[in-house]
Amino acid sequence: MQTLIDSFTFFGNHASLMWDKTLAHLAISFASLAVALAIAIPLGIWLGHLHRASFLAINVSNVGRALPSLAVISIGIAYLGIGFWNVLVALVVLAAPVILTNAYVAVEQVDRNAVEAARAAGMTARQVLTRVELPLATPLIFAGVRTGSVYVIATATLATFAGGGGLGDIIVNEPTYGVPGVIAGALAITVLAFAVDGLLALVQRAATPRPLRKRGRLGRADTVVAAPTTATEDLVVQ
Repeated sequence: MQTLIDSFTFFGNHASLMWDKTLAHLAISFASLAVALAIAIPLGIWLGHLHRASFLAINVSNVGRALPSLAVISIGIAYLGIGFWNVLVALVVLAAPVILTNAYVAVEQVDRNAVEAARAAGMTARQVLTRVELPLATPLIFAGVRTGSVYVIATATLATFAGGGGLGDIIVNEPTYGVPGVIAGALAITVLAFAVDGLLALVQRAATPRPLRKRGRLGRADTVVAAPTTATEDLVVQ
């Protein structure tokens, strides 16, 4: 119990250090997440809209999850050296597969009745995607983003082994900061992960169409896929 109390005292005694390391941790995390989103979401939506390459989308996710991030960082040192870019590549490899798979499944499994109704109403392929498929796919897409963000923030601790900085510098340096410092760094990462996930949950709710929001379909892959047609029909009408 005393160690836990000392870890909270560590925050107060080393406020400047914790602030600097937290900003560095967030910088590498958000940069990695931004790159992963820029790659995975457009590709997943495009493949899902075409209803093709399910083998690619699913197996890329499996491979990405199977690769140890520390191994990717170690290999990257030979090509990218030590520092920010090496860690960024490793975190993108971690986050992009789950985001890609969720984006693909979200669009690919949109209710076909809603899509056909939109086409029958005279919508173009672009309008079907933007007005029907994407609104219906929003909950599951955001579920992937939220999962990927938690992965990245937690795993960014490994950045310290490649000179990337962040809160990992405190966690792995017990001789300097002691056990209270290690626990304080771990607590800070936990709080960051929950805070970012909670913020994205609010954004997800705001971006989700009201008919889906009322049916409690936020972040649930099963309910998104197995949704009743009444909600999709409401969207088409709107």
